[in-house]
Amino acid sequence: MRFVANHPEAACYGKSIAGANFINGRWVEAAGGGFERRNPANRLDLIGSFPLSGREEVREAARAARKAFEKWSATPAPVRAEVIGRFGDLIAKHKGDLSRLLTREIGKTPREAGGDVQEAVDTARFFQSEGRRLYGQTVPSEMRRKELFTYRRPLGVCGMITAGNFPVAVPSWKIIPALICGNTVVWKASDDAPGCASLFMQLLAEAGAPAGVVNLVHGGGGNGAGQYLVELVHEGLIDKISFTGSTAVGRWIGAECGRALQIPSLELGGKNPMIVTPSANLDQALEGALWAAFGTAGQRCTSLGNLILHEDIAGDFTRRFAERAGQIRIGDPSLHGDVLYGPMINERFMQGFLEHLQWGREEGAIPLMHEGRITRENACRLFEGDAAAGLYVWPAVWSGVTIQMRLAQTEIFGPTVNIIKARDFDEAMAFANGTPYGLSSAIYTNDPVEMHRFRTEIQAGMSSINNSTTGAEAHLPFGGVKGSGNGTRESGVWVIDAYSRWQAVNADYSGGLQLAQIDTETVEASAPPVDFSALWIP
Repeated sequence: MRFVANHPEAACYGKSIAGANFINGRWVEAAGGGFERRNPANRLDLIGSFPLSGREEVREAARAARKAFEKWSATPAPVRAEVIGRFGDLIAKHKGDLSRLLTREIGKTPREAGGDVQEAVDTARFFQSEGRRLYGQTVPSEMRRKELFTYRRPLGVCGMITAGNFPVAVPSWKIIPALICGNTVVWKASDDAPGCASLFMQLLAEAGAPAGVVNLVHGGGGNGAGQYLVELVHEGLIDKISFTGSTAVGRWIGAECGRALQIPSLELGGKNPMIVTPSANLDQALEGALWAAFGTAGQRCTSLGNLILHEDIAGDFTRRFAERAGQIRIGDPSLHGDVLYGPMINERFMQGFLEHLQWGREEGAIPLMHEGRITRENACRLFEGDAAAGLYVWPAVWSGVTIQMRLAQTEIFGPTVNIIKARDFDEAMAFANGTPYGLSSAIYTNDPVEMHRFRTEIQAGMSSINNSTTGAEAHLPFGGVKGSGNGTRESGVWVIDAYSRWQAVNADYSGGLQLAQIDTETVEASAPPVDFSALWIP
């Protein structure tokens, strides 16, 4: 990996990256072709050129990880944690550089980019301490002079496949706990964020990760490096797959890993609900709904999809929400830090967003805002930058939506939200649970009974009360139910279960063979038996 000159008209953004794979401690060129990653806010800005890894490059990375596993897994966990601690310090030191690249590469605002990078710092610091807390248990035995123990053991080589919308935070959620547990890693980074992945990898190597412990391969997903990595499960080269992405791809990965009797970690899509009831602070709810729906241009798996309003407050809240949506500042976040959101991350997301506008019209939803793509002709004074240079869209707000509509049932990566009216709390909960997904959820209410019912009845892995559907902390479990995941979790101590296995050990010091359940001592009854027949009437 090295830095090269950018296009002269995009030099203000920074230099470009001549990218490579990182295998066995070295930057390695791939034998096949390559691809370019450009700034979605200004297509003249070349983030870099990166290799399209073939099957053999991915296999080479897995073999390097397999070779490194023996020594790394035998390294004491607190020593492994020192590498993670140094990594966290390096990310903190270079937070500004990483944040600026992240803004260029995927279009997040500087504020959001800084939060993305800070999540990796927090994760590193949390798991550095967990290196001294990979606890097992001492269990009492039913035999004399015998002891029982449990230990956490690493799984082996972990294949990581990450999405581009959180290009620093999400890889840290996967790679850091896997390393703490003693695993080695092959990481297929998102082709939307290969630049951030390259800097992430450079800092991890600088922190002291030994050669082969973490390997980075670039390329595509289907019929590319991502698919090749999953298929190595059947060659015995990969012991665990961790994936963040679509539900459809997650189902395929689950089936492939299931054939090998492996349990993948699957963090998948969402159609996240937010309920607002009459008892809520409606100003607070309005701010939470706007941020949840339109932050990152709606390109989060936890973005608000269905805004469910009690009928008593629906009319006024809808009016205010649509009015505020029309005042959103949009534009190039590298040059205009005051925008709420920037471009779509890629052409695919933009096309999916534009297609959903037609669904809404066909289904009879009422468009309060649906201007489509922002162009020089279709822009207004609140847009900042050159509309023709990037992938920009106006927010979409739909009212008159029912929970059965395709709009309400389908995850759409983009700044769009459906307003659904509910007669009462029971109906609001039915709507909130009425999609195939169950990732994140939120409610705004000041009624303690509604708070209790919501957190008890909601079918979601994560729930917020008087907060938005988005926002994760490094020490809380992240993941969903139903079509949003397979029950595994990222973050916090809970993720350690995903990257370790339990070993049960019994040690017999008796000098002879003791058979559990057979030679077990018993305590004889010392009191005479009780005649219970006196309790009954003859």
